[in-house]
Amino acid sequence: MDVRRRPSKALRPAPKEPSSAPEPTGAKASDALPLPLYFTNALFFTLFFSVAYYLLLRWRDKIRNSVPLHVVTFSELAAILSLIASFIYLLGFFGIDFVQSFIARASNEAWDLVDEEEGEDHRHRLMACSPSIADHIIPAVSSAEDEEIVDLVVKGTIPSYALEEQLGDCQRAVRIRREALQRITRRSLQGLPLDGFDYGSILKQCCEMPVGYVQIPVGIAGPLLLDSFEYIVPMATTEGCIVASTNRGFKGIYASGGATSTILRDGMTRAPVVRFPSASRACHLKFFLDNPSNFQTLADEFNKSSNFARLQGVQCSIAGKNLYMRFSCTTGDAMGMNMVSKGVENVLAYLRNEYPDMDIISISGNFCSDKKPAAINWIEGRGKSAVCEVVIKEEVLKKVFRTSVATLVELNMLKNLAGSAVAGALGGFNAHASNIVSAIFIATGQDPAQNVESSHCITMMEAVNDGKDLHISVTMPSIEVGTIGGGTQLASQSACLDLLGVKGASKELPGANSRLLAKIVAGSVLAGELSLMAAIASGQLVESHMKYNRSTKDVSKVGS
Repeated sequence: MDVRRRPSKALRPAPKEPSSAPEPTGAKASDALPLPLYFTNALFFTLFFSVAYYLLLRWRDKIRNSVPLHVVTFSELAAILSLIASFIYLLGFFGIDFVQSFIARASNEAWDLVDEEEGEDHRHRLMACSPSIADHIIPAVSSAEDEEIVDLVVKGTIPSYALEEQLGDCQRAVRIRREALQRITRRSLQGLPLDGFDYGSILKQCCEMPVGYVQIPVGIAGPLLLDSFEYIVPMATTEGCIVASTNRGFKGIYASGGATSTILRDGMTRAPVVRFPSASRACHLKFFLDNPSNFQTLADEFNKSSNFARLQGVQCSIAGKNLYMRFSCTTGDAMGMNMVSKGVENVLAYLRNEYPDMDIISISGNFCSDKKPAAINWIEGRGKSAVCEVVIKEEVLKKVFRTSVATLVELNMLKNLAGSAVAGALGGFNAHASNIVSAIFIATGQDPAQNVESSHCITMMEAVNDGKDLHISVTMPSIEVGTIGGGTQLASQSACLDLLGVKGASKELPGANSRLLAKIVAGSVLAGELSLMAAIASGQLVESHMKYNRSTKDVSKVGS
């Protein structure tokens, strides 16, 4: 059994006058043993359990025959000594890791104490690896120390993922990991920014083993006049025309008196799959879950792990011996995947007591359904289900969008409805809802992968007011957003949420901020649909993309 190598000199604070003597190398626990390690372990394991069994039998006979336990024979004395010896060996062998880690930790604390007494400002491990704090407290380390650590990472002696924990400085850990990666791959990361980011804010939260960050420009569109309130909408995208087109849609909506929106449903889902010995047993549990008299019991179990998660219902589906249970619950201002998963675990633990033959296969059985196009999300909804509408006046259509009511209605029918049906679309009865959803998601710290179901949208257009004006609406059944948790806590994303007025949790009404964000997403999609459809109808699509979405730079020379 290998003993962990003593931390390198570069990984601990140096004393005032560092010694030039080389660091001691790691040793093996088996070096002190005359026999092979596996043979020695087997010998003492066998000895320990054999003598323990022998002594138990002897003591049982003494009790039966009323012989005092303290009266021992020579063989019993030898057995006791063998038991003690084997116990000491096993304790010492398997306690090496624990003892050494304890000694190493104590050694590091001793070094820190010596440094303080000598009046020197050496490194102190920070609970929060914020560069802004580290710049004031942690003095710069020499390049020789960093060079030594880089070599250890390249050789595999120090795992790359452990740098933050061992160094206590997230910025330095990222810099060392980045350099090690460049040496291993022999590829340059020159174009990937490193400085200017708080890597402590993503530690054990948003991203593991960072080596930099990707720059995505954030544009603003607005104001969006929605439900009599105005919003400036941040959009993070690398596709030209998206922000400009959405902004034109906002202009048309504003000139027509604004849009109105409604949240139809609000409930995050998680659907575990369980298996029974027979289909009839699976059906028995389904009937139990479908029975309204059992709902409160399930709700009590589900709700006990959160102040905000409240069970709304359970929808079941059978596939042979397998039962899929789709739990839906409110989650306050959080997107809520972790919240609903904890509640589901509570219910599963309760059901195991009632159904001991139930085999839990997975906490998620894809009946949820998360990050995948699914008819159940399109029909039943997931997250926030929203509808947003506006009546665009005839003069606005002509002045702002350069098209007519009849042209847009016909185009919407043939493209968004009939065309999507011909393609066999699932939730894709729209022009480009995912463009708008993705841009707002990235800007506000949402999960970009949930754009899959969050972009489910059907766009409807029809002539109103004797055919003079256009009624346009978007219905989006599964907008999955939150204003707390995950990426919403990062500085840039938090600033974008603050711009919308939905940063953090609502103090007045739990869930109000996340529902408002879902309405803003729907209102922005409405504007994007209106503007793009008008551009297609008037023949401006290709022209605008050639103007705003075609780079003339030689990308091979940009990074040089």
